[in-house]
Amino acid sequence: MTAKTGQTLKPEDRKNGQEDFFVRFWGVRGSVPCGGPDVAKYGGNTSCLEVRCGDRVLIFDGGTGIRYLGNHLAREAPLDLDIFLTHTHLDHVCGLPFFKPFYDAQNKFRMWSGHCAFGCTTHDALKGLMVVPLLPMDVDVFTADCDFLDFPVGETLDMGDGVVIRTGVLNHPNGCTGYRIEFQGKSICYITDAEHIDGKRDQAVVDLIKDCDIFIYDSTYTDEELKTQPSFGHSTWEEGVRLANAAGVKTFVAFHHDPDHDDGFMDGVARDLEVARPGSEVAKEGMVLRP
Repeated sequence: MTAKTGQTLKPEDRKNGQEDFFVRFWGVRGSVPCGGPDVAKYGGNTSCLEVRCGDRVLIFDGGTGIRYLGNHLAREAPLDLDIFLTHTHLDHVCGLPFFKPFYDAQNKFRMWSGHCAFGCTTHDALKGLMVVPLLPMDVDVFTADCDFLDFPVGETLDMGDGVVIRTGVLNHPNGCTGYRIEFQGKSICYITDAEHIDGKRDQAVVDLIKDCDIFIYDSTYTDEELKTQPSFGHSTWEEGVRLANAAGVKTFVAFHHDPDHDDGFMDGVARDLEVARPGSEVAKEGMVLRP
């Protein structure tokens, strides 16, 4: 089944043992958040995804989009869920201090990352973010029960309840982790902040996304833009198409939009992407996709 925006699970599907599995986009920008009428259609918040696997809630990255997700989740307290970081560059963690459920003592969180291979832990990274004079409080201000968990990138994480997460190394300064979420025979892959070498497929990415249902990929630039500026560890929507074709994925999603790409520019990307690989999507805040 191809992913579709707004698709709902039928009651008879639940009777057949299926549980809802979807990804919702709360932040789709890279580098720095942006605002104003010129980016209202696609959104200006930085990276944050919500993935639901039945009753399980998984969050991927803590960019500014996580603040809105936190306000949404607060009504579901008490919460017991997992947060996975691709890496701890500022645009992927700057929303964490403003995630409202962290300040509710009845909630429990596990925060995971696999990129910290340079003498730093997930907890260290967050403490470095929340420090005077950058912020008036530190990580100890959280009243929720928070566990900080580091794993070797490349490890497979069995989360229970039929949820399995496979991880892989991405080519990005200071390290980055790609994720493949598997549930009830379907899969969603989240591969952002991944630089490619021109003319050469990243086999590690191809292996991780092989035959997946939804492939979300770092599409910060176009191929033409990448010829005239350094990538800083990012890729293009055209490379995403090439990877999707090589791996036989079902639905490709362009993600991590450059903050200088306004709605008009992104509409052009959407048109070109539909020609290059019909049925693909350009990520928008609020968009929901189901495998």
